[in-house]
Amino acid sequence: RTGAKVLAEVPRPLRMTQLPAATADSPSRVRTAVTAMQDRQAIDLLVLDLDEISEFTEYFLLCSGSSERQVRAIADGVDEKLRQQGSRPLHVEGYDNGQWVLLDYGDFLVHIFSHEMREYYRLEKLWADAPDATSEFV
Repeated sequence: RTGAKVLAEVPRPLRMTQLPAATADSPSRVRTAVTAMQDRQAIDLLVLDLDEISEFTEYFLLCSGSSERQVRAIADGVDEKLRQQGSRPLHVEGYDNGQWVLLDYGDFLVHIFSHEMREYYRLEKLWADAPDATSEFV
């Protein structure tokens, strides 16, 4: 087999033809998610405004839980509150593991970490150019 033939057989990632659009109620839904996170005693809550530096989402919501059970409870709280408003996540990752749960709502992403995972991945450092918008939502 030639190298070109092997590469031709490698499946290519799907291309997203249209990014999820931000809606006028994005800030309201972010505020609802933040409230739900606070209600479940989320630790070190942070909202990053990615609107000017990212094409795939407007906000990152980050927090930590003190245990796997609390990480899942925070995720459940966010999901419940937003479903009451008619919003469902487009995708959920990591719920069963309970170390890092990602809830993707299109215009914002909710990251709920164990302390260890948050320290390891350091998304705040990776997205250090994003303004801290936490005070707008708490």
